[in-house]
Amino acid sequence: MTLSRRDLLAACSRALPLAGGVALASGASSAARPLLRAAGLDPIAATNLQEIIRTSPRARYWTSTAIDPSACRTCHPTGTLATAKPHVHDPATVKCLLCAHGCAIKPGQRGRCRARANVAGELRSLVYGRPAAVHVDPIEKKPFYHFLPGADAYSFGTAGCPFRCKFCQNWELSQSAPEDLEAPFTTAVETVAAAALRRSPIIAFTYNEPTVFTEYLLEVAREARKRAIRSVMVSCGFMNAAPLDEMCGALDAIKIDLKGFSETFYRTVSNAELQPVLRTIRQIRRRGVHLELVNLVVPTLNDSDQALRALANWVAGELGPDVPVHFTRFHPDYQLLNLPPTPIATLDRARQFAIDRGLHYVYSGNVPDSPSNHTYCPKCRRIVIERSGFFVTANHLAGGRCAFCRYPIAGVWT
Repeated sequence: MTLSRRDLLAACSRALPLAGGVALASGASSAARPLLRAAGLDPIAATNLQEIIRTSPRARYWTSTAIDPSACRTCHPTGTLATAKPHVHDPATVKCLLCAHGCAIKPGQRGRCRARANVAGELRSLVYGRPAAVHVDPIEKKPFYHFLPGADAYSFGTAGCPFRCKFCQNWELSQSAPEDLEAPFTTAVETVAAAALRRSPIIAFTYNEPTVFTEYLLEVAREARKRAIRSVMVSCGFMNAAPLDEMCGALDAIKIDLKGFSETFYRTVSNAELQPVLRTIRQIRRRGVHLELVNLVVPTLNDSDQALRALANWVAGELGPDVPVHFTRFHPDYQLLNLPPTPIATLDRARQFAIDRGLHYVYSGNVPDSPSNHTYCPKCRRIVIERSGFFVTANHLAGGRCAFCRYPIAGVWT
């Protein structure tokens, strides 16, 4: 039997889970390499990796004792440093401050995202300027339902992600190392020019986790703003407060995947933590950046009534009724091929919990032609934006208000 490239990589990923620390010279585990080479898919092209390292710029949001002797306090809580036997730091080890993992990275190693590497005591971004997937998508596909509906979004992603979600539907990007993918270097100016050439009013940072290419994201977003092109991000929400604050100043909208509402789910299914994500969502809301949330409802893992009600209660209590929430249907992929698709009845139940809690804009995702894809006026309950799949078929907004009763509809419409 001949395996497709996707099937082969999936088999390797299920049989050979990656460790948290990733060697700079390795794109896949040694046991997986013969399988990949046999299929003509050697991901460890030394010349490719060398070129990536040569052109990779110095990253931001990191420290080390070599550049700041007080940097030890970023790893060690106050009071643990005054010991009888002082701790001796390796001055070449760097501490990444970009996401909540806070990886301490030795020379020649990468962080858990695979996209940031310690090169001779300096943290480098291996994915800066290297979009590995580029498409023009409807903005509804992200999904954003309350941000310029019907607009095209010039969308791209790179390799790498701080999460290890077992259900990831973009795992070929998110779980890859930069040298695994064909990604010619592209400047921020060139990326924005490509979006303008396609007449896309939006650039979307998506597919993998955009936090791993923060430096590039900021440059692209700022260049796009000069040309009146909006920028949006689709994120897992695991970044630290300082980089997020800078992103909020450059972005026009952010969608966060709130993957579940329990620490156990985050730890066992995504290899991450819930609380940093909740902090991120609060911070975005306080900054006033347009925010939408997605919860992928996975059968048996995060679909209990308790979990769905807790999520709705938290959104209503912390964010208010006007943040759009999308409960999205799971389809078997990556390492969760054993689970069935989410029953439509489960999504309906989740949506009703949220509506009963007072949320105004609640949707069911990955269910084409469902009435729950439409946007309804919270006051008169008429359809103000009608959708079929990812496409807008009717728009009954006038100046951001319901055309029928004039009630203001939360969102960015022009």
